[in-house]
Amino acid sequence: MSLPAVQTTSVIYRKILSRFPQDMSLAFAYGSGVFRQSGTTHGQMGSNMLDFVFAVDDPVSWHTMNLMKNHKHYSFLRYLGPRHVSNVQSQHGARVYYNTLVQCDGRMIKYGVISTDALIEDLFHWKTLYIAGRLHKPVKILVQNDSSKLRAALVSNLKSAVTAAFLMLPESFSVEDLFVQIAGLSYAGDFRMVIGEDRSKVLNIVRGNLPHFQNLYGNILHECSQVVYKPLQGKLEIDKSPEGQFTQLMGLPRTLQQEITSLVDPPGKNRDVEEILLQVAQDPDCGLVVQQGISSIVKTSSLTQSAKGIVTAGLIKTVSYSLKKLQKMWKGSRRKFAIKVTS
Repeated sequence: MSLPAVQTTSVIYRKILSRFPQDMSLAFAYGSGVFRQSGTTHGQMGSNMLDFVFAVDDPVSWHTMNLMKNHKHYSFLRYLGPRHVSNVQSQHGARVYYNTLVQCDGRMIKYGVISTDALIEDLFHWKTLYIAGRLHKPVKILVQNDSSKLRAALVSNLKSAVTAAFLMLPESFSVEDLFVQIAGLSYAGDFRMVIGEDRSKVLNIVRGNLPHFQNLYGNILHECSQVVYKPLQGKLEIDKSPEGQFTQLMGLPRTLQQEITSLVDPPGKNRDVEEILLQVAQDPDCGLVVQQGISSIVKTSSLTQSAKGIVTAGLIKTVSYSLKKLQKMWKGSRRKFAIKVTS
């Protein structure tokens, strides 16, 4: 699962990771500070915030140790103790606790903490699509234990992303089309794509990292029986028959199937999931229904997690972080406008 990033930054990751309790089942770095996006120079990457996610088996124990080592990373919640911090993490939003705008070894970082069980559930079932969605895109794996369940969950998440993308694409499409669709899954329904994010972000992620996406999904595409993959031409053809779409729908994560069911099934009918998915498979708007189901999951988790962020980051950091996001969106809009004017 580990993908290559800029090799000269490996020491930075090791140094940063050493500042935290080491009891992690999975740790990865992601985002524009790790993988260069289209239109961004390596010099600009060096000033971008580094984003991390740490999955831990025992959040209370991990936060206890981290509060002793890095208590200044936390908002006022640190005064309530590790058990309360862990409860905020597990019972609200997307079940991840973020500390943001943290200075560490000369870099600005943000790190999220999630329980291993919550991560595995999200990977298998897309309960929130919050961390699972980040893992649809290239990441740099820094720590991964030998848990077979975690490995299976990581692979299942990638296969689910491919399946969902197939349902929303036409019968024939390019490899770039597929990766743009996959990279955009976790942004569908996210209010931050309207306020606070560069709207060309998804395309920039894919175009700047095509080899990484190919490394991540190449084997899955070669082994998928429902797609004809022509890597030399960069083209794919998918089975769009009702039978083919029904097979794909049945392979979607459980939470997405439930969202699709609630969209299609009128109140009071209470049909079983298989019957509803069979109906959706025959609908010309099948892809749109899938997209709406994904948007519903993402909208809920992004709103609740952002609301939680005000508490976990504190008001000052929240305002500062939001202003940085708005500035980034404004720069992206200006760059797009300049390209249009000169073309």
